[in-house]
Amino acid sequence: MAKAKKKVESATSGKSSLNMDENIESLLCYLGGWVTGIIFLVLEKKNRNVKFHAWQSIITFGILSIIGAIFSVIPIIGWLIARAVGVLFFILWIVLMIKAYNKEKWLVPIIGDIIEKNIKY
Repeated sequence: MAKAKKKVESATSGKSSLNMDENIESLLCYLGGWVTGIIFLVLEKKNRNVKFHAWQSIITFGILSIIGAIFSVIPIIGWLIARAVGVLFFILWIVLMIKAYNKEKWLVPIIGDIIEKNIKY
């Protein structure tokens, strides 16, 4: 499932522009889903790893939130799909926070690749 799994060495000696440890700030990008992703994308000025996690949080949880909302208004089968999306959201949320805290750059399939190739962070 994971495209890339590697420890990330920061060019900023583990601190961010917010004077927090990089791994804590990266974890916090995921804590509130896409909302905290946006917050840290705006606040973080120099740490590329934190910005990567912020973008990945925004795109991953933004897409899952939209899919869940769309299916939640469709009776029966839509509700089941929305539940499945909710479970996926929860599992990804936990995994991404753990990986970020451990300074592992784990790319969500497709989304992580798009961020790596197309977004300057």
